[in-house]
Amino acid sequence: MALNEVHISSLIVHVPPAHLAEVKSQIEQLDGAEIYGEGEEGKIIVVLETENQGFVTDTIDTINLLPNVLNVALIYHQIETDLESFDTTYNENNKETPIKIIHSKPEDNV
Repeated sequence: MALNEVHISSLIVHVPPAHLAEVKSQIEQLDGAEIYGEGEEGKIIVVLETENQGFVTDTIDTINLLPNVLNVALIYHQIETDLESFDTTYNENNKETPIKIIHSKPEDNV
């Protein structure tokens, strides 16, 4: 997949605690969505990695419409356009994931 930009966003999804596992399972099925944490009070931390802002808002809408979702809050949104400094690796699901390669100068490691 050729990317012109990458949008990285984080969300907090609030659900009734009794439905935490069910909603997590549904979110994990969405392309570009990854669960990074949860709280027993019913809050789920979701990170999105998408090609454009439209995918971010579409995914938020999709999650918000899931049964038992009380609220979805966008916490963070970053747009990376300097994709020449990105390399491609594969995550545990064999999906391509761009990662930023940071080159340090030898004197920075002193």
